Amino acid sequence: MKTIAVIDYGMGNLRSVAKALEHVAAPGTRIDVTSDPERVYRADRVVFPGQGAARDCMRELQSRGLDEVVLECSRQKPFLGICMGMQVLMEFSEENAGTDCLGIYSGKVLYFGDDLTDSVSGLRLKIPHMGWNQIHQAQPHPLWKDIDQDSRFYFVHSYYVQPDDTGLIAGETHYGRVFTSVIARDNVFAIQAHPEKSAAAGLQLLSNFSRWNGETQT
Repeated sequence: MKTIAVIDYGMGNLRSVAKALEHVAAPGTRIDVTSDPERVYRADRVVFPGQGAARDCMRELQSRGLDEVVLECSRQKPFLGICMGMQVLMEFSEENAGTDCLGIYSGKVLYFGDDLTDSVSGLRLKIPHMGWNQIHQAQPHPLWKDIDQDSRFYFVHSYYVQPDDTGLIAGETHYGRVFTSVIARDNVFAIQAHPEKSAAAGLQLLSNFSRWNGETQT
């Protein structure tokens, strides 16, 4: 039996992630919501979800000994980051007056700003960016299988990722500006939106992940 570990570090709606995975995972797959580093290490695939603030996320990861687990698993096995689980893969976040993150990838997490405006109407946009928006697939990837270009996903966030290496960008979204909404490299795929809340497109992405071998050939 294959296992997908959903990392539980005390933040995020893990039940909805786990239920969505149970619904779409490949037959014979067990979903294990766990804060035990050894169980995460033993899993065949790892999901790193999260919501809330960057500082709280990093504190909880470190206090539970899960920061090293994330670093190690992101090098070795199919790995899916969701929302805050995407942002803290970067080096630094502007949130909470500045927070050092895991530094798996070079780049920053930036605040949208309080004066963000719609490029067409000129009207001020609300922060957080909340609701449905399109993701434009910037590069082919196995997790995009059977998901239409510019499909809509559900977002809730006030900060966005800006990687130094544009080759990381696997998806982009427009909200006042074009921002990186998906990054991917080797065995890692991370998305700012919440696939577990994103209806058919999100469930398809989770289904694809449950069958992904961690290679990027499509």
